[in-house]
Amino acid sequence: MDGMNYAPRSAKQAERVVRAGEFRFAVIGLDHGHIYAMTNGLLEAGAELAWVYDEDPGKVDAFLHSYPQVRVAPSIAHILADETIALVASAIKPSHRCELGLVVLESGKHYFCDKPGMLSIPETQKAAEACKRTGKRYFIYFGERIHVEGALYAQKLIEEGALGDVLSVTILAPHRLNKASRPSWFFNPEENGGILVDIGSHQLEQFLTYTNSRSAKVLHSSIANYHNPDHPGFQDYGQCVLVGEKGATCYFRVDWFTPDGMGAWGDGRMFIVGTKASVEIRKYLDVAGSRQGDHVYFVDAQGEHHIEAFGKLGFPFFGAMILDCIQGTEHAITQEHTLLAMELAITAQQNATNLTAANRMP
Repeated sequence: MDGMNYAPRSAKQAERVVRAGEFRFAVIGLDHGHIYAMTNGLLEAGAELAWVYDEDPGKVDAFLHSYPQVRVAPSIAHILADETIALVASAIKPSHRCELGLVVLESGKHYFCDKPGMLSIPETQKAAEACKRTGKRYFIYFGERIHVEGALYAQKLIEEGALGDVLSVTILAPHRLNKASRPSWFFNPEENGGILVDIGSHQLEQFLTYTNSRSAKVLHSSIANYHNPDHPGFQDYGQCVLVGEKGATCYFRVDWFTPDGMGAWGDGRMFIVGTKASVEIRKYLDVAGSRQGDHVYFVDAQGEHHIEAFGKLGFPFFGAMILDCIQGTEHAITQEHTLLAMELAITAQQNATNLTAANRMP
């Protein structure tokens, strides 16, 4: 019911890509609930959770309740000095993510952080330079694709050529606000990056994936605070239009207006138009029809198809990421793709028209 605590577990038997103890990871920073999703994915793929650290003992206690096997580290430095740790996963608050990531890379470990992975273009540049210098990877948890089987099924159709050339991607990504449970940094764009950097980065990553784009241009972006005057800097609505280098276009809308009566934290929808077929994905539920998500509606020359993707694919990203770390490959996601998604999100945020201010004009 709250996207902040979205932490799926695979309904399909997950493939363990490493033997026990072969790939050890630690967790630093528990500010966002996505760390549970990230941890679940790594554990299912066979990784061993060794350490956890956060300044807040209450957050550590909650984490221990879910993962009693983990040991509590006395400091960040203690984890960074442990040469048996291959990767650090983090959901520290967004304004600290890149700073921590750079330290992790320099310590000789891979880094896997929640989105947004960074909040400024200089930070993306520093991350790229650090990855090149250290040979380590900077992964970002783009859960709205890698942890949604409906989204992965649509990706599979595209990769198999079932859609032909992808021409257009439309993404609707409403989220439930649950204002009372949110930390103070959540409402401050200087700490969370703003709505297009925060949840917009998910959508930009999906657009790049589905259109196989290695570059793109932001044509329009806008933000607003329509209904939260008690937090003047907060943005509860955002939208963006893009075009990729091959001519494929994207429109996405992100907002914090999921009605209380909805049985999921957001009615995430995606519409993909190709030269041979089209797809709609109903990610988290089918409104007034099914509380189960991962519905894929696919129309091609042969007819209309409804695929219930739940339990069919699992979440292969995590195993592929572990093997990328071990083998030096880029099968799960490329570093270029990861940083491009964040660069576009930051550009869209920086250049966005403030619709709230526009509405106040005489």
